[in-house]
This record gives sequence, C-alpha cells and structure tokens, in this order.
Amino acid sequence: MTYLIRILNDGDRETLAWLCKHVGDVRVAAAARDLGGSGKPYLSAVCRYLGVRPPAPRQHCQPVGDCTVGDSHLAQIRLLLAQRNQAPLKQRL
Repeated sequence: MTYLIRILNDGDRETLAWLCKHVGDVRVAAAARDLGGSGKPYLSAVCRYLGVRPPAPRQHCQPVGDCTVGDSHLAQIRLLLAQRNQAPLKQRL
C-alpha cells in the first residue's frame, strides 16, 4: 500500500496498518487513487476522505536517565543570561 500513499514515519506505517484493518485494503487503495492525481496523497488526506479518524499514535516512552550534566549546562546558561541582562546597555551594544 505504500506505493499509493505517502508514508513519512513509523507512526504513519502504524496508522496505515490500522486503517487497512479497519476499513479494508480495497477502500484504502481506492481512496488513494481518487486523491492521488499525479502523486501520492498524504495518509491524513486518505483518512479524511474516508471519514475515519485514526487512533492517536503511540508514544514510545523511554525512561529518563541521569540528567545531572544537562541540568548543569542549563544552570550555566541561565547564569550567563542573567549576567547579560544585568550589564549596562552600552556594554551590551
């Protein structure tokens, strides 16, 4: 089916699989051909054409690791910005 519909990422692949299972390959292919014209339609356009609202894409959560390095860098950035904002206007220009 990817030869008929523009697939941009893994979420689109999951949605296309759901759509084919939900409405059938024949209807999805027919909708893609109707919308395609000279190119591939986006998957969202096919869903709208069919009047179907797909489920929200799954969020692949990863556990948060050690953030101490990032927190340290953010603290340094905040300090630099605070110092810059406190400097007289002539020094900043």
